Amino acid sequence: MSAYSDLYLSDAMRNLGGMLDYAVNDCSISMRTFLEMFILSGKAELFECGNPSLISGMSGEELAIFVIQKSGLTCEIPPSVFRPERSAEYWCGWILAYLQWETGWTFRWICNGCPAEDLLSLYPVLHETSEQKAASVLRGRIERSQRQTQLQRLRSYANLTQSALAKKADVSLRSIQMYEQQRKDINKAQAVTLQRLANALGCRERDLMEYR
Repeated sequence: MSAYSDLYLSDAMRNLGGMLDYAVNDCSISMRTFLEMFILSGKAELFECGNPSLISGMSGEELAIFVIQKSGLTCEIPPSVFRPERSAEYWCGWILAYLQWETGWTFRWICNGCPAEDLLSLYPVLHETSEQKAASVLRGRIERSQRQTQLQRLRSYANLTQSALAKKADVSLRSIQMYEQQRKDINKAQAVTLQRLANALGCRERDLMEYR
């Protein structure tokens, strides 16, 4: 069940879109960094609960400034620049607000399942579709990413972060992330990659395989 009425949904989507657009394109803060600030500031949780002052009581620019100030980041607060067309970052905030409202998932959960860079990469494909269609694609991707893979289980058991495993195994961090998100099939990985991961984790190569 959604935390707030659909009467406020369009306001929420515009505000989150405007927030990311301003933070990234006017304040030059990366989307990943700003979303983390939004979550850590506690404002994301209030937004999830339908706090009226956040979802409709201020503009996206005001919300971004509020998050920046709450986070203690010292940077110039520039005036917003009018853009005749909506930016990719605006779309990301717009669809994040819709997906959160529809599913009730936290922004933390959503961003873990679909990091900022991945969300931006979907803009060319999904920005002209309906919010229902775009949210459906995102929901499926996030649900798949949150199912633990053998690699993720073994890495957690070894008490290694993704970065630590990448360094220890001499395998790119991006590859490890994509295997764990099931965006690349580890069953089709090169033999040398499997060998390096298995050696780093102290397991057999076949232990890394996914059996569906």
